[in-house]
Amino acid sequence: MGATAPAEAAPRGDRRPRPATALRTRRSRPTAGRRPRRSVPLTLLTGLVLLYTLVPLGWLVISATKTQRGLSDSFGLWFDGDFALFGNIAETFTYDDGVFVRWLLNTLLYVALGAGGATFLAVLGGYALATFDFPGKRGVFAVVIGAVAVPGTALAVPTFLMFSRLGLTDTPWAVIIPSLISPFGLYLMWVFAADAIPGELLEAARIDGAGELRTFFTVSLPLLAPGIVTVLLFTMVATWNNYFLPLIMIKDPDWYPLTLGLDSWNDQASTAGGEAVFHLVITGSLLTIVPLIAAFLLLQRYWQSGLAAGSVKE
Repeated sequence: MGATAPAEAAPRGDRRPRPATALRTRRSRPTAGRRPRRSVPLTLLTGLVLLYTLVPLGWLVISATKTQRGLSDSFGLWFDGDFALFGNIAETFTYDDGVFVRWLLNTLLYVALGAGGATFLAVLGGYALATFDFPGKRGVFAVVIGAVAVPGTALAVPTFLMFSRLGLTDTPWAVIIPSLISPFGLYLMWVFAADAIPGELLEAARIDGAGELRTFFTVSLPLLAPGIVTVLLFTMVATWNNYFLPLIMIKDPDWYPLTLGLDSWNDQASTAGGEAVFHLVITGSLLTIVPLIAAFLLLQRYWQSGLAAGSVKE
């Protein structure tokens, strides 16, 4: 009668009191807003990688401000007394009857048709492989993975022989058509579409009467925007910096891309009676990377994750 009942009954399976240390351990776990610990080795490694990345770019910018004579008479990582950047840019665009502009337009053509077409095909193929089931899908996956593992240089000679039989060598199509195939872009879009597009959204669109094309353009395509931009940047950089394929396919300097054109300027110094224009090669290289930097800055806002978050109620 005089005994009082405990305020909280212990569980039937375990009547032992919980130790206070367990409660303190649970409360002492780091929260999401807590600052992470600093790692000195990781910081040093990141600094070395940063230097490895920025030092060549800094050397390129500094060297583009020097004259041909200043390149050999001054320290590589510091400016010369004669600041000749704007003069070098003007001379780059006018040297040899302005052929640099022709090479720039050729490169833009190869990127627009090659990289743009590769991205378009990768989006269509990746979406289809991610959303539709068909016999032989595992075989297609194995072929795509195998194609990713094969380096492009290994296919250069067979591609050249095939295009030579077709009579397409020394034409822009010899560079554009091989650039349309991007196994890595197809694989990337396949994986991205499988995670970015919920099946419930597609089923809801089909129940509402939308066809496959309308579902793709109105429902799926906005969700694929980050993946599309990523594949576009990868293919654009690969096509913009493509050197080996145009080297074996194109002999006419009028169809050179920037990579081959600047290499031909660089080789002038080793030819009989050739003029050394290393300052123009360096300035042209600096101008070549400017469109890539601009593309990354303009398209980075499309790199967003979680676009489908909250669109499906589970």
